[in-house]
Amino acid sequence: MARTDDDSWDITESVGATALGVALARAAESASENPLFDDPYAQLFIDAATASGWSAPFSGGAAGSAQAQRMRMVWAYAAARTKWFDEFFASAGADGIRQVVILAAGLDARAWRLAWPAGTVVFEIDQPKVLAFKEETLAAHGVQPVARHIAVPIDLRQDWPEALRQAGFDATKPTAWLAEGLLPYLPAAAQDLLFERLHELSAPGSRVAVEGFGADYFSEENQRIRRARMDAIREEAAKAGRQVTDVSELFYIEPREDVAEWLTRHGWQARVETSVAVTGRYKPQVSGEVPDIGSEFVDAKLS
Repeated sequence: MARTDDDSWDITESVGATALGVALARAAESASENPLFDDPYAQLFIDAATASGWSAPFSGGAAGSAQAQRMRMVWAYAAARTKWFDEFFASAGADGIRQVVILAAGLDARAWRLAWPAGTVVFEIDQPKVLAFKEETLAAHGVQPVARHIAVPIDLRQDWPEALRQAGFDATKPTAWLAEGLLPYLPAAAQDLLFERLHELSAPGSRVAVEGFGADYFSEENQRIRRARMDAIREEAAKAGRQVTDVSELFYIEPREDVAEWLTRHGWQARVETSVAVTGRYKPQVSGEVPDIGSEFVDAKLS
């Protein structure tokens, strides 16, 4: 699972497979008694991947087990995160923004499931194989996007701004940007470059929503706690003859600038909510169980 500067992946491999994990969480939330949102396409992605030989690397385990608790917390967090970003796009649309860019889109199906205002165009950037899997799966089921959807198949470590322009992006128009579940998979320098490019492409009135990770998230103490939790889960799974993947092994664990501070320094007005606050608001039934992992949600606007 080691990362390299020029690594690439399909939907069932490396970073690509994390999108299937999020799809599992969204499918579970959509099928729950009182869902925060409805994502009918998440299960289509899981079924398509399973049909091609993929199997979920993480099992729920027995009730009360470390695996079951872990899955419950991860799914609650993913559901709350999805809802928060859904509401960001609703707010951006109400602001009159009709140009959207989803960075590292993965299996995000918002272009197909949200009630976009007329005239909205949604650009999605990700690895070519990942975007192809998503489009082919939805097309096979006759699913059409609500907004005008434009895929931009390119690695974010390459010259994605030029690819975005070539796809029809207009840097003179306000844009709603999304970076969800992305930053830990980038080195600190690549994160800085990502936001420098985003800033250069943003017209006044643009907004950006980010799942940010501050210094506490990458601290040695936080990593020690994470490793201890995963060791317990792996030991439990091994007794059942299963192997459990730790997605944090794909992360670049290194210090990086706080996202809200970077944006504020570059003229953006940022509003920040901790993941604990967001999960508590949307999932109060499990809010006391979800650990504080040091992540936060940032909604910023360029004057």
